[in-house]
Amino acid sequence: MTAPPDDCLARNEWLCGAYLTSRREILWDAVVQHLQLTAVSVLLALVLAVPLALAARRRRWAAGPVLGVTTILYTVPSLAMFSLLLPVYGLSASLVVAGLVLYSLTLLVRNILAGLRAVPAETRQAARGMGYGPVRLLVAVELPLALPAAMAGLRIATVSAVALVTVGAIVGYGGLGNLIYSGMNTYFKAQVLTASVLCVVIAVAADVLLLLAQRILTPWTRRRS
Repeated sequence: MTAPPDDCLARNEWLCGAYLTSRREILWDAVVQHLQLTAVSVLLALVLAVPLALAARRRRWAAGPVLGVTTILYTVPSLAMFSLLLPVYGLSASLVVAGLVLYSLTLLVRNILAGLRAVPAETRQAARGMGYGPVRLLVAVELPLALPAAMAGLRIATVSAVALVTVGAIVGYGGLGNLIYSGMNTYFKAQVLTASVLCVVIAVAADVLLLLAQRILTPWTRRRS
């Protein structure tokens, strides 16, 4: 018996609207998990990256070790990274988050440090002359001026995290990667293509939103351009 001509699922076609309607809940759950893993990972990496970048900026001897360690972590293959973290976190979402945090540190630390180093010395001196203490100088002057470089790193780290989340499918926490992985095993074309396209859409949307946030938070860069 041949499949009806309008049954794209039975014919296992790449483009199939019936897949979207019949697997709506599965797709939604996968997208939510993908977004959660990405957001938590990038936010935790940002929380760690800021103090590391500050330490590397204030103490020159710390810059080499900080940048060196984070760079080495970035070169570790994702499968090897998850294997190394497996004894600590087990087969859990925390394993995926921990791996993504370590990968994101390199991009975030380097860009935040570059932004802090780019703050003109005369700007710091002028702020000190106006009575700014170290904390106020950092919060009101240095971090805002370092924001464009930091946001550039955040955008790259976020897009990279969206892609790397899919590797978490090997432990069952890969968001859309779970669908891609299972679809490849069963040669389910519509599932593989749909999940892959959704990953790209999430990455592009996240990059656009962060770019808009950067433009809102740094209006002086628009006026200068």
